[in-house]
Amino acid sequence: MPQHIGIVGCSAEGAALCYRTICIEGAELLGPHAHPEVSLHTQSLADYTDCLERGDWPGVAELMLDSARKLVAAGADFLICPDNTIHNALPHLEGRAPLPWLHIVEVVADDAVARGFRRLALTGTRWLVESGLYPERLAARGLEVLRPEAAEREEINRIIMEELVYGVFKPEAVAYFQQVIGRLKDQGCDAVVLGCTEIPLILDDSNAPLPTLDSTRLLARAALRRAVREAPA
Repeated sequence: MPQHIGIVGCSAEGAALCYRTICIEGAELLGPHAHPEVSLHTQSLADYTDCLERGDWPGVAELMLDSARKLVAAGADFLICPDNTIHNALPHLEGRAPLPWLHIVEVVADDAVARGFRRLALTGTRWLVESGLYPERLAARGLEVLRPEAAEREEINRIIMEELVYGVFKPEAVAYFQQVIGRLKDQGCDAVVLGCTEIPLILDDSNAPLPTLDSTRLLARAALRRAVREAPA
């Protein structure tokens, strides 16, 4: 049997996309209609955003830890979190996490390196884009990161938090992302990290000015591979 995947959710749309990807694409590895056992736990998004607005990363970590413990009780073998921003709290879980985690940035970096990209545009919430989470880990892999400008970061954050997390997908939002990514392309970026798990709901390779690194689906696929590869013989 494949390993049991535990999903520590944050925002509903991103967690749902990750869950659906695991369940639908599991058939490619396991046969028709088959996928690993999956459990998903989400705290109220308001609890996370309250911590984020205060810069309370230990508080974010406690919410993640509470979800992790509930997923252990449900039988999960390892954990993933389909939310880029709250990965900033993982250092506060050192030595306390009850199960191993797949790190979303490492999964994205693996794909970027495999595809030969060198300079990546980064999109996501302002808490993510203004942090060192992606630049530090990608630099260790020989990858450069360019961020949107301050005003662009604010508008992208507004679109994510006021529209995408509620399942509201507007043509104006798509056009704004395309404008920002196009500018970063002009600065030499050769791919764009969709670093909020809702962004792939409005952007993909068919409408983005750059090849996309879809953090949500990349994480789901990495979890699938791990669940199958590390299944008991």
